[in-house]
Amino acid sequence: MLKARCRVWLERNGRPVFGDGRAELLARIDRAGSLRKAAAEMKMSYRHAWAHLARMEEGLGKKLLARRAGGPGGGGSTLTSTGRGLLEKYRRFRTKLDAYLVRLEKTL
Repeated sequence: MLKARCRVWLERNGRPVFGDGRAELLARIDRAGSLRKAAAEMKMSYRHAWAHLARMEEGLGKKLLARRAGGPGGGGSTLTSTGRGLLEKYRRFRTKLDAYLVRLEKTL
């Protein structure tokens, strides 16, 4: 049986801003409370994860994370309301796209 697959990302001015991998990064940050922990879970360097985040925030012109500096209680990151909203909207978009792909598979 043939399976339909689709890679999708959102662009602004021809530059990728958001997609499945970046959505996963935000979701993991939300769960772990830390960019560093999320990067480790994804087997990605902190520097690489930070670069993804910086490109997202720059491309969207909005802050997606609220950062807390380290110290005795430790640092961390949480999604801003904008970041959480973007993640939820993307999940709904992706769910609809995947459902469409399932319908398309039936025509193959």
